[in-house]
Amino acid sequence: MTRQDQNVEVARYQKDIADRLGLDPQNLIFNYKQKNETVKLDLVTVNPKHDQSFLFHTETGTDKVDALKKMLEYINEHYHRESSLTIQWIKVGENKLHTSYFRAKNMYEALDKFYYGRDMGSYKIFSITLNPVS
Repeated sequence: MTRQDQNVEVARYQKDIADRLGLDPQNLIFNYKQKNETVKLDLVTVNPKHDQSFLFHTETGTDKVDALKKMLEYINEHYHRESSLTIQWIKVGENKLHTSYFRAKNMYEALDKFYYGRDMGSYKIFSITLNPVS
């Protein structure tokens, strides 16, 4: 596959992921990190209400396309089977309470997603709630 073909396929998978999640592509960040013979993909969502970003999920593949395929598979097969959790939080120095929603295996994974790329001391968590199954 040529580099141009790969770029087109990457763009197509990124659009498919945004469509499947029902999100504006501007609210998704695809962070790729090459390590030896693998590519790690951290999919990050941006909440336009409070302009904060959170880790959605991480996948590893042989290249960008493979990592994106695995991300799409996760969304289609596993995402809705994980627990739904609500985290209420504030940024230190501000007084506005925010509510964010996560899918995770447990509250520790939800907190890892919340704190992805940020200083733990800059945020206060007020509650973590496991949402009822519908």
